[in-house]
Amino acid sequence: MLTRSLELLAPHLQELRTRLIKAFLAIIVCTSIAYGFSEHITRLFLAPLFQASPLISKLVYTNLPEAFIAYLKLALLVGLVTSFPVILYQIWTFIAPGLKTNEKKLTTVVVFWATLLFAAGAAFAFFAVLPRMLHFFISYATQNLIPLPKFEGYLTFVARTMLAFGLSFEIPFLMVMAGKAGFVQAGSFRKKRFSFYAAIVVLAFLLTAGDFMATAMLAIPLFGLYEAGIFLTALFGAGTKQHSLLP
Repeated sequence: MLTRSLELLAPHLQELRTRLIKAFLAIIVCTSIAYGFSEHITRLFLAPLFQASPLISKLVYTNLPEAFIAYLKLALLVGLVTSFPVILYQIWTFIAPGLKTNEKKLTTVVVFWATLLFAAGAAFAFFAVLPRMLHFFISYATQNLIPLPKFEGYLTFVARTMLAFGLSFEIPFLMVMAGKAGFVQAGSFRKKRFSFYAAIVVLAFLLTAGDFMATAMLAIPLFGLYEAGIFLTALFGAGTKQHSLLP
């Protein structure tokens, strides 16, 4: 019986291995390209900091390998972001054999919208939220308290913020996927609306490090995305057999 089960699982495990290898290669390629442009990306990331305060015109690093490690980490995070469509495509095509023919045709649409949401979240973080956060943090500077941001710490902060916001904007996509899998119904999302709103506020507060203005700037669009997710879950989940995990 065990041998038979392993034989049945073998093709799926091989398919999973192939998809993981392709996703990993995409990350390596994108990271390598990003490392080649690391200085240009760094200048782009430094611009909001220099614009936020005239007190800051340079960054420092205190350990000799720190600059190299900072560039490497930045390239890896940018590589993860830019390879996101490929990773998502591999995940979706691994699930696709269990879907109907008409649902398999949605692969391109799913990858496109999920990537667009991710890019929108990252752009929103960089152009709208990050400047507000930097002004907030630098407002604590005084004549006796001079900000001296570390090179690695700042680049990691910007990249992680953009990554976190990009993933947060995937809320509608994740809701639709949960609905298509039959785990949750759109009605459950409606009934638990205010509980999810509270969770969104807490998430936004943590992601923006306690800046109330930035928290509002993130929470408000996430509320709208949550409502869009309810609508899309009801639209695409219609006609599927549901076994909701939420009461």
